[in-house]
Amino acid sequence: MTHFFARYTITTTVLFSLLLCSFTNIAKADEILSAIKGKVITADGQAAPFVTVQIKGTGRGIVTDQNGEFIFKKIKPGSYTVQVSLIGYETVSQEVVVEEDKVAHISIQLNATNQQMKEVVVVADGNNYKVSQPSPTLRITTPLKDVPQSIEVLTAGTIRDQQIFDMQEDVSRNISGGMRIGHWDIYTKMQARGSQLTAFRNGMNVVSSPWSPLTEDMSMVDRIEVIKGPAGFMLSSGEPSGLYNVVTKKPTGLKNNNEVALTVGSFNSYRGTLDLDGKLSKDGRLLYRLNVMGTQRDSHRDYEFNNRYSIAPVIKYLVDDRTSVTLEYNRQFVQEQVIGSNYAFSRKGYADLPINFTTADPKLDPTKITDQSLTGTFEHKFNDNWKFTAQIAYLHYDQKGQSMWPSYFSSFNDSLLQRNIGIWDALAINRTGQMFVNGKFQTGSITHNILAAVDMKRSQYWADWNQSQPLGDTTFNIYKPTYNNVTQPVWDRSKNIRVTGVEYDYGYYTEYLQDELGFLDNTLRVTLAGRYTTNVYNTPYAITKNESKFTPRVGLSYSIDNSLSAYFVYDEVFMQNGGTDWEGKTFKPLTGSNIELGVKKNWFGDRLSTNVAVYQIVKNNVLAADLEHESPTAGFIYSRTNGQQKIKGVEVDVKGQLAPGLNVLINYAYTDGQVTKDAYANLVGNYISGTAKHIQNSWVNYRVNSGVLTGLGIFAGYQWQIGRIAGQVYDKSENFLPDYFRLDAGIGYSINRFDIKMNVNNVLNKYLYTGAPSYDNNGNHIYYWQAEAGRNLRVSTSYRF
Repeated sequence: MTHFFARYTITTTVLFSLLLCSFTNIAKADEILSAIKGKVITADGQAAPFVTVQIKGTGRGIVTDQNGEFIFKKIKPGSYTVQVSLIGYETVSQEVVVEEDKVAHISIQLNATNQQMKEVVVVADGNNYKVSQPSPTLRITTPLKDVPQSIEVLTAGTIRDQQIFDMQEDVSRNISGGMRIGHWDIYTKMQARGSQLTAFRNGMNVVSSPWSPLTEDMSMVDRIEVIKGPAGFMLSSGEPSGLYNVVTKKPTGLKNNNEVALTVGSFNSYRGTLDLDGKLSKDGRLLYRLNVMGTQRDSHRDYEFNNRYSIAPVIKYLVDDRTSVTLEYNRQFVQEQVIGSNYAFSRKGYADLPINFTTADPKLDPTKITDQSLTGTFEHKFNDNWKFTAQIAYLHYDQKGQSMWPSYFSSFNDSLLQRNIGIWDALAINRTGQMFVNGKFQTGSITHNILAAVDMKRSQYWADWNQSQPLGDTTFNIYKPTYNNVTQPVWDRSKNIRVTGVEYDYGYYTEYLQDELGFLDNTLRVTLAGRYTTNVYNTPYAITKNESKFTPRVGLSYSIDNSLSAYFVYDEVFMQNGGTDWEGKTFKPLTGSNIELGVKKNWFGDRLSTNVAVYQIVKNNVLAADLEHESPTAGFIYSRTNGQQKIKGVEVDVKGQLAPGLNVLINYAYTDGQVTKDAYANLVGNYISGTAKHIQNSWVNYRVNSGVLTGLGIFAGYQWQIGRIAGQVYDKSENFLPDYFRLDAGIGYSINRFDIKMNVNNVLNKYLYTGAPSYDNNGNHIYYWQAEAGRNLRVSTSYRF
């Protein structure tokens, strides 16, 4: 079945590409006859892409291409009124006369400027699912189509349409091979290509421990970029599988770029956001952006809740036309139930309990988390070809709370569970800095696109797990649970966590140089790069030590034509394995390599993009659970290195505008990840945990752009995973999870600056979960899992001003 599914999906992708080519050729061959051809420009004379053009009274509409151009074919001779509409601005009309077998040419100018267009397109009917350029935080200036690497971007328009609240939700559905597996619910664990994607924010690694960072709220997010492969070459050190880069909102100084939004939904959800964007000085040099959010909501599980607020002010000062300074502060506060209560446990198997089951109790104190960060950015353009950027960030994470994990099931009754509760106070301090130069020059007929960078980071994380006790007794029946009969433990917090807590203390220094050489009028691009990394380990158990390594990168990208390119890349990774083993010793660094080939194609005037990638990743010194050495802390398992893993796969991404008003996100991934070497146990050939053989996702959004129903939108999407491997696999059991299918849908309406939409998630009301096998403290085999919510809805209204 899996082989058939893979062949079917790949064949469908090929046929889809061939059909698109056929449609393109047919369009070129089509006789124009009488027609209206024109261009839409902005108030400052720039092309206006992706705006709606209509012929009044005919019901015919079209969207301009990336050059602002449009054409209506086969128009009967006569007089017509052509209208151009843009949300938040007056409709512009122009009269035109069409003669027999002639093309009438017109030009229409909007009231909006080019800069305003960039923001308006997010809420207009335009192409808000696809972007052509990476954010400046990725350091590269090459268009995404020409980069020899798979890079996918989750735009603000996608986040808005899917009503994503934070990184824990449906981000992964928009990325080929992306999947979220069960974990503690304070951070995001998104998988792709066989391992967890490293978390970045504005181009900087923000990971301080295996349980960080706190998941970002989408109110402060402009876009999310997912870079596949050892992307540490462009940024800082990260997993061989890749990373996700959260790009926060920055000031634009544009008018009418403010928004207020309110959302209500299932599980007593209430949410409000405010986005203000403007100028603080008359000369327009001092800009600001302020995003504020407040959320209060319960859960589909009993006695669970998640109340949070965030505030994100940003100040940007334009020193002159070439220099700017930006200062950004983010503060997030979360209050939620005891950590770990989102897990369910059984000795009989997965999904053995109701979807609302929890081990939490209303008498337990909540966990409180405050996450703060301060970032400063300096940018200076020496000229049109050379630019210098420096960034420094300080992140501070403070957690006061507790966590739960079961001790054991009764030896006489599989229904009775002994819960265990422990303190989990944590403190994390993350300091990171980077400086990089982008430059362009030419030697003869060869162009050079230079990136030179220096990165450094130090992360410290202290966690107090040293106090724990049984919660209640073994009378807790998982099939007939009773609550309100336990006592909140009293924890001793009199000592400084920096003295009593377990500490992770590590960092790195890296230097990086890349030259993208352009040949044949830059149609052939050869990337040569190298990174020298020094990993620094500071632990209370071992002497501070450094490990250094040079890692190369070679890339090749060739533009077959203006819309089609093919690429090859080989690169390596060298990064730290955080923590210590059962003897208190640090682990060997994780090393690996990636080989990738791909084809990128843009269609319909760059409104739709298709990416196909084939890759192989080899990872050495991978961490895995160490079941041979017992931990003195109940429920805590040591780690060890697990030899080598090899991951092979195929990925397909389709995104953008398929037709006027019709935006799509379609992706597929085939992943084959196995253990190829194992120094401790016979796990060779075992599938890598937390993966799925086949993942196929689709999201379709259609908005009516003409007639009496103008502004009406309908959307739907599904997530489909086949051949899922459990989140943790300790032996040769090859523990598979059932296939996963989730359907979501909704409807919305936009008029002028007002927008309302309703999203219904898990329309089929399926019992969906992720999980893994494990053992209790008595050595009994158990199953644990996290169940998703059943059918639920969100209704959101927003107004731009």
